[in-house]
Amino acid sequence: MEMSVAVKSLDNKSILVTGATGFLAKLFVEKVLRTQPNVKKLYLLVRAHDAISAKTRVEKEVVSKELFDVLREKYGASFDSFFWSKVHAVQGDTTLENIGIRDVNLIEVLWREVDYIVHSAANTRFNERYDVSLSINTLGARNITLFAKECENLRMFLHISTAYVTKEKKGIISEEIPEFDQVLIPELEFELTESKMKELNANCTSKNEIKLYMKELGMERANKFGWPNVYSFTKAMGELQITKFKGNLPVTILRPTIILSTYKEPFPGWIEGIRTIDKFMVSYGEGEIVCFPGHPDAILDVIPGDMVVNAMLAAMTNTDSHFTNNLNIYHVGSSTVNTMNCSLFFEVSYKYFSMHPQIGKNGELITVQKLFFFPTLHAFSMYMFFRFKLPLQGLSLEELSEEKRNQYKKLNQTFNNVMKMAKAYSPYSLMHGIFDDANTTMLRMRMNQEEKELFYFDPKCINWHQFLMEIHIPGVIKHYMDNQCLLRKRARM
Repeated sequence: MEMSVAVKSLDNKSILVTGATGFLAKLFVEKVLRTQPNVKKLYLLVRAHDAISAKTRVEKEVVSKELFDVLREKYGASFDSFFWSKVHAVQGDTTLENIGIRDVNLIEVLWREVDYIVHSAANTRFNERYDVSLSINTLGARNITLFAKECENLRMFLHISTAYVTKEKKGIISEEIPEFDQVLIPELEFELTESKMKELNANCTSKNEIKLYMKELGMERANKFGWPNVYSFTKAMGELQITKFKGNLPVTILRPTIILSTYKEPFPGWIEGIRTIDKFMVSYGEGEIVCFPGHPDAILDVIPGDMVVNAMLAAMTNTDSHFTNNLNIYHVGSSTVNTMNCSLFFEVSYKYFSMHPQIGKNGELITVQKLFFFPTLHAFSMYMFFRFKLPLQGLSLEELSEEKRNQYKKLNQTFNNVMKMAKAYSPYSLMHGIFDDANTTMLRMRMNQEEKELFYFDPKCINWHQFLMEIHIPGVIKHYMDNQCLLRKRARM
């Protein structure tokens, strides 16, 4: 099959994309427009009050980003007209029936014209409120599936999940729908959160107390069924909803591992948002973390964002995909072919921040130390309690000066932040599982050389040390510093 066939499979096709202002969706939109300018229409679903504000969101949060600079250079003054001739902003919300689209005529147009649906809307916070995460990641998956079933000419419903729906495991983790040790009915989880919210509101509970309660409830329910956090738990239930309601719908579930910045397209090191290991890395560079629960040989399965998008497009354009019960599942990661472990990640982080130290609030350079690993979360928690928390508890705030009280509050906040981070990330820094990618490998094998170059997603080519040192960490720090500058600017306004 020639490369042109793969590209032409999107020629004059319409694609509905949810979560359109998110990191992956923006990369996806940019890649489609750059490689297939003859795509008929990209419908971008965004939360907004109306159609005008939906378009404004896409203008501010999508097309204005430097991500589209390559396309701007290519089209010059005609870029805006090209972009808006292909892109249509849609006001909607996947947590609602008919994915929140109020325009009946537009719904009928989408049902008639959409060829592909790419569902990337998700709440990725590990410790999000249970009701919020459940609504977006689980109920949203059901609603978009029901909407997809109404599309007359749909070729594929592509759902972006996460490899970690399969809980914490050792050994080989297969490309299958996750199993639950206990009977889990998502509809009962919806009813649980609704009843709890009614009860809390009836008791005039404050918004902050409701927020804390719902976060605790989420962790309680996730742990009860064997998941380490609310994000992976609600995403697992989202997959259950899709398989329950899909009927004969051709569904592909793509499960990326930990997503990093771009490897090379549209340029190296582009990232948006600080998440998972990047949040940890920034805290380490700022001198807040000197030890952590983890194992040097634990597997950090990571994958650049552009490779995830290429896998998405490869799955969509490969006409030889073999569906089992109208369902394909692909793990997109690196642990089977180019493993990176914790020790490499933190050795490179130490090297980078030693060579490029961050500047503290006092204006002095921050000196980082080599990270010390604890074998379990319990051992780390005990150390942190006796080393930091206990001395803090021994201080009497009334006897301290205002400067000392502020210092105490800062240290206590840092302690709490580190403990939250440890609880959230230790399942990954202590993980020894490898994500089987047999289906993904078969997908690559069905591509010719031209397609492999266009939709590259084989991580074998990555030198992790070089990528982290020269591309990813500088990209994360640039984004983080730009964001901090923006926050300070807003604070002065």
